[in-house]
Amino acid sequence: MKILVVEDEPSLQEVIRNTLEKERYIVEVADNLNGAIEKTGVYDYDCILLDIMLPDGSGLELLQHLKQNRKKENVIIISAKDSIDDKIAGLDLGADDYLAKPFHLAELVARVRSVLRRKHRDGEHTISVGNVTLFPDNFMVQVAGNPLELSRKEYDILHHFINRKGRLVSKSALAEAVWGDYIDQADNYDFIYAQMKNLRKKLADAGADIEIKAVYGAGYKLVE
Repeated sequence: MKILVVEDEPSLQEVIRNTLEKERYIVEVADNLNGAIEKTGVYDYDCILLDIMLPDGSGLELLQHLKQNRKKENVIIISAKDSIDDKIAGLDLGADDYLAKPFHLAELVARVRSVLRRKHRDGEHTISVGNVTLFPDNFMVQVAGNPLELSRKEYDILHHFINRKGRLVSKSALAEAVWGDYIDQADNYDFIYAQMKNLRKKLADAGADIEIKAVYGAGYKLVE
């Protein structure tokens, strides 16, 4: 899962980034409105943490930009402006939640998990496809009720595909989602092949009734 933190205060930005990375999220940052607009125009994110008071404009302008471009990112506003008017404006523009500063980092993490559950799992704490079940809150996987040990990147790849069952995922989109922004500019994707080979073998050896199939020249697709 990839998160964009739009926050101009360096120390808070760093604390949020470190906290979310400890929770195994891929975290990218922007410290102004124009940088955030540029990033969201090129890359996709599962969630955006958005400060309203930015040095070159209001974070509400980013919400308007996302809405105009039909972007589907979940947005949590994090702002020292705790007025009811700002909350209403943000929610009306499509924000999913509003967290006033100062806040506890544990609450921030809980809010992120909550919006991602609503987005990808209809509020459920697990995701199941065939006989494979993911427990995203603690990064566990079971096949037919039996634990399956995966590396962090193997888990992240499987999570990405299960959320996109039946959809073709290009190598560049997979690299960006699992390894972060700008990795899509890599000269080759050999690092994906190695992780994918190991993951597919582990799923097959465990008796999973799902498969991540290679689509020649295009990418991969998870099928049952």
